[in-house]
Amino acid sequence: MNIALFGGSFDPPHLGHQMAMLYALAMARVERLVMVPCFCHPFDKNLSPFEHRLAMARLAAEPFGERVEVSDIERQLGGPSRTLRTVAALAQERLGTAIALVVGSDLLAEREHWFAYEELQKKVRFVVVPRAGYDTSGPLAIPDVSSTEIRERVARGEVIADRVAAPVADYIVTHRLYRP
Repeated sequence: MNIALFGGSFDPPHLGHQMAMLYALAMARVERLVMVPCFCHPFDKNLSPFEHRLAMARLAAEPFGERVEVSDIERQLGGPSRTLRTVAALAQERLGTAIALVVGSDLLAEREHWFAYEELQKKVRFVVVPRAGYDTSGPLAIPDVSSTEIRERVARGEVIADRVAAPVADYIVTHRLYRP
Protein backbone atom coordinates (compact mmCIF):
# COMPACT_ATOMS: atom_id res chain seq x y z
CA MET A 1 0.00 0.00 0.00
CA ASN A 2 1.07 3.57 -0.64
CA ILE A 3 0.12 6.20 1.92
CA ALA A 4 0.72 9.91 2.27
CA LEU A 5 1.56 11.43 5.63
CA PHE A 6 0.16 14.91 6.18
CA GLY A 7 1.31 16.39 9.47
CA GLY A 8 0.72 19.75 11.03
CA SER A 9 -0.44 21.62 14.09
CA PHE A 10 -3.99 21.83 12.68
CA ASP A 11 -4.85 24.58 15.16
CA PRO A 12 -7.41 24.71 13.57
CA PRO A 13 -7.49 22.66 10.37
CA HIS A 14 -8.78 24.89 7.58
CA LEU A 15 -9.94 24.73 3.99
CA GLY A 16 -6.35 25.05 2.76
CA HIS A 17 -5.52 21.84 4.63
CA GLN A 18 -8.53 20.11 3.11
CA MET A 19 -7.56 21.28 -0.37
CA ALA A 20 -4.01 20.02 0.22
CA MET A 21 -5.41 16.62 1.20
CA LEU A 22 -7.54 16.51 -1.94
CA TYR A 23 -4.52 17.51 -4.04
CA ALA A 24 -2.36 14.78 -2.48
CA LEU A 25 -5.06 12.12 -2.92
CA ALA A 26 -5.57 13.10 -6.56
CA MET A 27 -1.96 13.60 -7.58
CA ALA A 28 0.28 11.45 -5.37
CA ARG A 29 -0.94 7.98 -6.39
CA VAL A 30 -1.67 6.92 -2.83
CA GLU A 31 -4.50 4.79 -1.52
CA ARG A 32 -4.80 6.62 1.77
CA LEU A 33 -3.72 9.83 3.44
CA VAL A 34 -2.85 9.83 7.13
CA MET A 35 -3.45 13.18 8.81
CA VAL A 36 -1.23 13.53 11.87
CA PRO A 37 -1.74 16.39 14.32
CA CYS A 38 1.48 17.42 16.04
CA PHE A 39 1.47 16.34 19.69
CA CYS A 40 4.28 18.48 21.09
CA HIS A 41 5.75 21.13 18.80
CA PRO A 42 9.56 20.80 18.68
CA PHE A 43 9.98 24.60 18.88
CA ASP A 44 7.61 25.00 21.86
CA LYS A 45 4.93 26.62 19.71
CA ASN A 46 1.93 27.35 21.91
CA LEU A 47 -0.81 24.98 20.73
CA SER A 48 -4.39 24.32 21.76
CA PRO A 49 -4.86 21.08 23.70
CA PHE A 50 -4.16 18.02 21.58
CA GLU A 51 -7.64 16.55 22.10
CA HIS A 52 -9.26 19.61 20.50
CA ARG A 53 -6.89 19.59 17.54
CA LEU A 54 -7.39 15.84 17.06
CA ALA A 55 -11.19 16.22 17.17
CA MET A 56 -11.11 19.10 14.66
CA ALA A 57 -8.80 17.11 12.38
CA ARG A 58 -11.34 14.26 12.41
CA LEU A 59 -14.10 16.70 11.47
CA ALA A 60 -11.99 18.12 8.62
CA ALA A 61 -11.25 14.58 7.37
CA GLU A 62 -14.88 13.38 7.34
CA PRO A 63 -15.69 14.45 3.75
CA PHE A 64 -12.91 12.18 2.47
CA GLY A 65 -14.38 9.01 3.96
CA GLU A 66 -12.01 6.07 4.37
CA ARG A 67 -9.34 7.66 2.15
CA VAL A 68 -8.24 9.96 4.99
CA GLU A 69 -7.39 8.60 8.41
CA VAL A 70 -6.56 10.79 11.39
CA SER A 71 -3.84 9.31 13.57
CA ASP A 72 -2.76 10.13 17.11
CA ILE A 73 0.58 8.39 16.56
CA GLU A 74 2.56 11.41 17.76
CA ARG A 75 0.70 11.31 21.09
CA GLN A 76 1.61 7.62 21.34
CA LEU A 77 5.26 8.47 20.64
CA GLY A 78 5.29 11.29 23.20
CA GLY A 79 7.86 14.04 23.39
CA PRO A 80 8.58 16.60 20.70
CA SER A 81 7.13 15.73 17.32
CA ARG A 82 9.75 14.92 14.69
CA THR A 83 8.73 13.89 11.20
CA LEU A 84 11.44 11.24 10.98
CA ARG A 85 10.20 9.56 14.20
CA THR A 86 6.63 9.64 12.92
CA VAL A 87 7.63 8.16 9.56
CA ALA A 88 9.62 5.39 11.27
CA ALA A 89 6.70 4.57 13.59
CA LEU A 90 4.21 4.47 10.71
CA ALA A 91 6.56 2.26 8.68
CA GLN A 92 6.91 -0.12 11.64
CA GLU A 93 3.15 -0.13 12.22
CA ARG A 94 2.41 -0.75 8.53
CA LEU A 95 5.17 -3.02 7.30
CA GLY A 96 5.66 -2.95 3.54
CA THR A 97 3.91 0.40 3.14
CA ALA A 98 5.52 3.10 1.00
CA ILE A 99 5.19 6.52 2.62
CA ALA A 100 4.98 9.85 0.85
CA LEU A 101 5.26 13.08 2.83
CA VAL A 102 2.89 15.92 1.94
CA VAL A 103 4.46 19.37 2.32
CA GLY A 104 3.41 22.80 1.17
CA SER A 105 5.60 24.69 -1.26
CA ASP A 106 6.01 27.30 1.51
CA LEU A 107 8.13 24.80 3.48
CA LEU A 108 10.53 23.82 0.71
CA ALA A 109 13.06 26.56 1.41
CA GLU A 110 13.55 25.40 4.99
CA ARG A 111 13.65 21.62 4.52
CA GLU A 112 17.44 21.39 4.85
CA HIS A 113 16.99 22.72 8.40
CA TRP A 114 14.57 19.96 9.40
CA PHE A 115 15.68 17.41 11.94
CA ALA A 116 17.66 14.66 10.12
CA TYR A 117 16.45 15.86 6.72
CA GLU A 118 18.96 13.75 4.75
CA GLU A 119 17.78 10.56 6.44
CA LEU A 120 14.13 11.56 6.00
CA GLN A 121 14.73 12.17 2.31
CA LYS A 122 15.87 8.54 1.96
CA LYS A 123 12.73 7.18 3.63
CA VAL A 124 9.93 9.15 1.94
CA ARG A 125 8.85 10.55 -1.38
CA PHE A 126 7.89 14.21 -1.13
CA VAL A 127 4.54 15.39 -2.47
CA VAL A 128 4.74 19.16 -2.81
CA VAL A 129 1.44 20.99 -2.68
CA PRO A 130 1.63 24.38 -4.42
CA ARG A 131 0.62 27.20 -2.10
CA ALA A 132 -0.36 30.70 -3.23
CA GLY A 133 2.35 33.29 -2.66
CA TYR A 134 5.17 30.76 -2.87
CA ASP A 135 7.14 29.40 -5.78
CA THR A 136 4.81 27.15 -7.74
CA SER A 137 5.51 25.40 -11.02
CA GLY A 138 1.93 25.05 -12.21
CA PRO A 139 -1.29 26.97 -12.61
CA LEU A 140 -2.85 25.55 -9.43
CA ALA A 141 -2.12 26.85 -5.94
CA ILE A 142 -3.85 26.26 -2.64
CA PRO A 143 -5.09 29.57 -1.16
CA ASP A 144 -2.82 31.11 1.44
CA VAL A 145 -5.07 30.50 4.45
CA SER A 146 -3.41 30.31 7.86
CA SER A 147 -4.46 28.88 11.19
CA THR A 148 -2.88 31.90 12.90
CA GLU A 149 -5.15 34.25 10.95
CA ILE A 150 -8.19 32.14 11.83
CA ARG A 151 -7.35 32.16 15.55
CA GLU A 152 -6.90 35.94 15.40
CA ARG A 153 -10.24 36.37 13.60
CA VAL A 154 -12.04 34.27 16.22
CA ALA A 155 -10.41 36.30 19.02
CA ARG A 156 -11.73 39.50 17.37
CA GLY A 157 -15.21 37.98 16.95
CA GLU A 158 -14.96 37.90 13.14
CA VAL A 159 -16.48 35.33 10.80
CA ILE A 160 -14.40 32.30 9.82
CA ALA A 161 -17.04 30.45 7.79
CA ASP A 162 -15.10 31.08 4.58
CA ARG A 163 -11.91 29.57 6.01
CA VAL A 164 -12.89 26.39 7.87
CA ALA A 165 -15.40 23.61 7.26
CA ALA A 166 -18.75 24.15 8.99
CA PRO A 167 -18.26 21.29 11.50
CA VAL A 168 -14.86 22.74 12.49
CA ALA A 169 -16.38 26.22 12.90
CA ASP A 170 -19.15 24.73 15.06
CA TYR A 171 -16.58 22.89 17.19
CA ILE A 172 -14.63 26.11 17.74
CA VAL A 173 -17.80 27.90 18.87
CA THR A 174 -19.04 25.03 21.05
CA HIS A 175 -15.70 24.65 22.84
CA ARG A 176 -15.01 28.40 22.96
CA LEU A 177 -11.59 28.00 21.37
CA TYR A 178 -9.35 30.95 20.52
CA ARG A 179 -11.38 33.41 22.61
CA PRO A 180 -9.50 36.00 24.68
